[in-house]
Amino acid sequence: MLKNNEKKPILYIDMDGTLVDFVSAFDRVELEILREYDGRPDDIPGIFALMDPMPGAIEAIERLRQKYDLYILSSSPWENPTALGDKLAWVKKYFGGEKDSLFYKKVIFSSAKHLSRGDILIDDRTANGAGDFEGEHILFGSQDFPDWEAVLDRLL
Repeated sequence: MLKNNEKKPILYIDMDGTLVDFVSAFDRVELEILREYDGRPDDIPGIFALMDPMPGAIEAIERLRQKYDLYILSSSPWENPTALGDKLAWVKKYFGGEKDSLFYKKVIFSSAKHLSRGDILIDDRTANGAGDFEGEHILFGSQDFPDWEAVLDRLL
């Protein structure tokens, strides 16, 4: 339990493959578009608006918010003109967009995650600087952290 004058540790959460179930959008995209963007589905305009949360993610965030200062830290595909707006709309849909909502002005889009200072990063990859993050990197989806329940076991 934190004392009144103690700051909460900073915890960053990646979106795609961690907070957001990227694959869940595939059933909502026309087959011909999936074929057109074969090997680069993150470049499909609008795809980020079609995704569901990862199982247990929303509930895990609600529990983590008591102990940690939470931020979303996500990269965005350079060639997808709708990705940034769609990702922000996703956050607002699931966490609200009002001034008192959890992630209001606490969403960071960067392809250099290692430049963000904080205590913990939950990310499913080591790309975009995640592998060089100076704090603890919890590799979501790994053998040690296969799901949100395992992450909560480590962090709470």
